[in-house]
Order: sequence, then C-alpha cells, then structure tokens
Amino acid sequence: MTEFKPIKEGKVREIYDVGENLVLVATDRISCFDVILNNTVTKKGTVLTQMSKFWFNLTSDILPNHMITTDVNEMPEFFRQDRFNGNSMLVKKLEMLPVECIVRGYITGSGWASYKENGTVCGIKLPEGLKESDKLPEPIYTPSTKAEIGDHDENISYEQSVEYLEKRYPGKGEEYASKLRDYTIALYKKCADYALTKGIIIADTKFEFGLDENGNIVIGDEMLTPDSSRFWPADVYEAGHGQPSFDKQFARDWLKANDHDDWTLPQDIVDKTIKKYLQAYELLTGEPLK
Repeated sequence: MTEFKPIKEGKVREIYDVGENLVLVATDRISCFDVILNNTVTKKGTVLTQMSKFWFNLTSDILPNHMITTDVNEMPEFFRQDRFNGNSMLVKKLEMLPVECIVRGYITGSGWASYKENGTVCGIKLPEGLKESDKLPEPIYTPSTKAEIGDHDENISYEQSVEYLEKRYPGKGEEYASKLRDYTIALYKKCADYALTKGIIIADTKFEFGLDENGNIVIGDEMLTPDSSRFWPADVYEAGHGQPSFDKQFARDWLKANDHDDWTLPQDIVDKTIKKYLQAYELLTGEPLK
C-alpha cells in the first residue's frame, strides 16, 4: 500500500497529492481567532466534509466545484483506513485564488464592532440606526487576504481586491474580482434562503475559489460549514443583541469570557460544540450524520 504524507496542512485541513487529484481531509482540530486549540472535537471533520458535499451538490447550478467524491472506496487504498472514513474528499486540483470571499447578511462580530465605531463595515457605509444582529438591506461582500498559519487575514476593499488579483494575474484583476464578488453573493443568497426554510439563519460565511485547468473559476475548499459560517436558530432570532449559534462561536464565546493559560477548552465545552455542529448538520440536510 502506497504511503501518503500531507503536502500542506492548514489549521484544520490536510491535503494529500494522489497524482491527478488531491485528497482533502478535514481533521477534528478546531481553531479560534486563527489559533489551533489543544482540543480535538470528535466527528467534527466528518461534519465539515459531509456538509460541504451537501452544499456543493445544492449549488452546482451556479458554478462548478472541485469535489469528485467523498466515498473512500473510490479513493486510493491508503485512504480506505477507518481514520479517513467520512472526513475525506477526493477533489480536482485547482490553482486557488489568493482571496477569501466573505459575505455578510447580518451585522455581527467584527462587523458590528466596526459599525459602532464609524458606521462602516470594511469601509462600506451602512444605514444609520442598525442594531446588533440586524439583517442588512442587502448582503455585503467584504473580501480579505489569505494568511498563512499563525498570521491574520487582512480585510481589503473590493477595489483593493482588483489590485491584489491584478498583480498575480495581469490583465485579469477586474474580471476575477467581479466574478468572485458576484458568485459569492449568488451562492450566499441561494443557500441562506434554503437554510431559512430549515430553521437556520446564515448570518455570514466565507468561500474560497480556484481556477481549473481551463482557467474557469471553481469553488473549492469547504463550503458553508460551522467552521466557516455563523448559523443562528431562526425561531429565537431577535435583533439587538448577540445570538445563540450552531457553530464554533460557542467555543469563541467561552474563550473570550474566561481567563485561560493556554488555548484549551474544558471537555464540557467540547461536547457542547460538537452537539451544535451535529444539530446544524441534521437541520440543514434533513438526516443524521452517517
């Protein structure tokens, strides 16, 4: 059996080169504030992989994605081990574009902090009088750079994203930037509308895109998981304060509220976090995690 080692490791994911394609593995690691915590969250990687698969299938009418299969039986023999079952995805190789595409449908988190200070979010002027967690008149696109592990992403304006992409792809900056913005908004609107029918508000999320062998933009990495999105229960939503969530905001809130010598969550917080992830998965997909 051929042995494989990751060619790249992110805060949560590992990437293996298997020749023509890649295997993307979502581990049970958890990160908050760009720091990898000392805990692992059992089944978290499987939730991320299977939820991404669900959204990739739902949005294939908007644009292609990089997923080939999540069936370990269709992967190289090395990945048929139990530790890869459910948390692995065979994907096409893409040249990933160096922009994180963030979309905000509600004002919360760092966006709320910025709005309170100067009435803007990432330089975008918003209407006066908004309350925390208010739904925005229209979703806003707030891209950022993609940082290496240990560094922080940097928010940039749409105009800066044009310049940023132009330096990397001369003559393509405006085209790529506008497509990324438009795809991001279109994906968010479709998925947020769907999620609302299942009792979940998608407050914000981020997407990552790449170029396929023909230079076409394709969505890659993960999609609309509790790691990359804020999911709120719609039945108790009320603007004017922070919202309960189905995502890792639960872990973030504990870290912010408690003094800690290292980046370690108590076991009860770990247990409650995976419970939130599983609830979100079951509500959105309509079935329990397999």
